[in-house]
Amino acid sequence: MARLQLKNVNKRWGSFVGVDNFDLDIADQEFLVLLGPSGCGKSTTMRMIAGLEDVTDGEILFDGKVVNDLEPKDRDISMVFQSYGLYPNLTVYENIRFPLKVRKVPKEKHDDMVMNAVRMTELEDFMHRRPADLSGGQRQRVALGRAIVRKPTVFLMDEPLSNLDAKLRVSTRAQIKNLQSKLKTTTVYVTHDQIEAMTLADRVVVMNAGKIQQVGTPTDIYDTPANTFVASFIGSPAMNLVEGLLKDGVFEGENIRVEGLPTGPSGNITLGFRAEDAEIVDGAGQIEAPMYSIELLGEASMITWRLGGALVSIKTNKEYRAEIGDVVRARIPAEICHLFDTATGERVAL
Repeated sequence: MARLQLKNVNKRWGSFVGVDNFDLDIADQEFLVLLGPSGCGKSTTMRMIAGLEDVTDGEILFDGKVVNDLEPKDRDISMVFQSYGLYPNLTVYENIRFPLKVRKVPKEKHDDMVMNAVRMTELEDFMHRRPADLSGGQRQRVALGRAIVRKPTVFLMDEPLSNLDAKLRVSTRAQIKNLQSKLKTTTVYVTHDQIEAMTLADRVVVMNAGKIQQVGTPTDIYDTPANTFVASFIGSPAMNLVEGLLKDGVFEGENIRVEGLPTGPSGNITLGFRAEDAEIVDGAGQIEAPMYSIELLGEASMITWRLGGALVSIKTNKEYRAEIGDVVRARIPAEICHLFDTATGERVAL
């Protein structure tokens, strides 16, 4: 059982700010994902939780107790790294057992604890192999087994799927989700992959340049992004963002015109909409422009235009056919549009 709190946590190296005023309450048993591009501060935040990095300012609390000065070994955490971190000379069984030996767990308990972790990570057939004889996915499962064997109060996972191919990422992602639901252990997971964040998290913390951009459920962040950074980072493809002028509820940009928008805001506005929320039409539409590209995705086709400086995409049925350069029209319902202040990038309150 563990509730984590980060109160106004900062990390600086000289004049460089790695994490800026990070303030967050992580509930017991929650699966929280820190999401953002490389260098945004997410791994540094995790390392401060683990005790591998000192906090410049602020407090980190485990169940109400400040742990800033506690050594990593005294925080009752387990970490899973991108690099697996397995001992090459030890078998799978011995790699998973190793944390029990280090923490001086009575030997008579080792076998039951190791075998429980082996079963949960489906490694029964590989117990006597060494890491060199395993696939990437199997090595990551060993790392997971080693993390869960002693039942810590907090799991910290730093980009654990980055070294796996696409197919293995999907299967291992499902296994991590299943394990966490069974173990009910507070988990903080770092990734730059928004699909991992959306599929795994109870809540997502989107970070950029050391700052929290938005905190919410995957649905909240997908449906109501707080700013253009979040809108452009979440979704596959990301939200379309087109700059233009809004006046009296009418948005106009290059080859795009959307009527029926709220009449309150006006001026330079960035219009956002999701590729799956608009549709290709034969008659008049809100977009009318030469097609820039067409891509078959399998279950759908992706149509892309260049509108001013932005590439704008819409999904349509997989049977759709057109040639690059053909004028293609699309309908964008006003009610599915998002409005952002072009100057600040912040969502416009309606």
